[in-house]
Amino acid sequence: MSERYFVESPITTDRAVLAGAEAHHLIHVMRLKPGARVTLFDGSGSQFAAAVERVGRAEVELAILSQTQIDRELPLPVWLGVALPKGDRQKWLVEKAVELGVSRLLPLETARGVAQPMQQALERLRRTVIEASKQCGRNRLMEIALPQRWELFVHAADGMSRRLLAHPHGIQHTECAVAGGPRSVPDALKSGGVALAVGPEGGFTDDEVVVAQAAGWTPVALGPRILRVETAALALVARVTRGND
Repeated sequence: MSERYFVESPITTDRAVLAGAEAHHLIHVMRLKPGARVTLFDGSGSQFAAAVERVGRAEVELAILSQTQIDRELPLPVWLGVALPKGDRQKWLVEKAVELGVSRLLPLETARGVAQPMQQALERLRRTVIEASKQCGRNRLMEIALPQRWELFVHAADGMSRRLLAHPHGIQHTECAVAGGPRSVPDALKSGGVALAVGPEGGFTDDEVVVAQAAGWTPVALGPRILRVETAALALVARVTRGND
């Protein structure tokens, strides 16, 4: 695959312009010259073969050579609500969630949460989404939503066919077929999508679990060991999406 670049504006004509970080990478890191062939995507689901026409100081003009619709998404949406960890662990979590096909990541505001990302941090995470999408070949961007209080997120996911809450005392993964949990999630991916929730390092409070169960969420245990936030989130996503790529 040729070098991939994200174009923020929808590509609707036979020309495209790269600016910002993407232009900087092409000009100053890859040092591409006019005539070089690259692949572009704009988040619409298509990817475009393009040729560099003009390299400026801060912008690159390209000619669109062809458009191909390439779908690398899961059959239906997977939402991941997570109380974000601190520091670089946030970036790693977002990167891997993109690779696994998550469609929407919602930072959760919980009683024991330790990181409440501000707008600047959210913008950095959205940049991570672009970089991860370039690497893994996704042509649609995972959405990084605004932080949401736990009670609101629980009910915002009412339309999803499966709603699973990671909890050490939840139903074991091997028992979930009876409870409509992860082993039945492949069917959910074909009928209405899945919402997943992972709490902070200290876990969800008893009250938070009660709120979720009252709204139809199923607590699910991920094994006998206590996992860090990012590990639990990605383990849960991987289990419920297995076999659906």
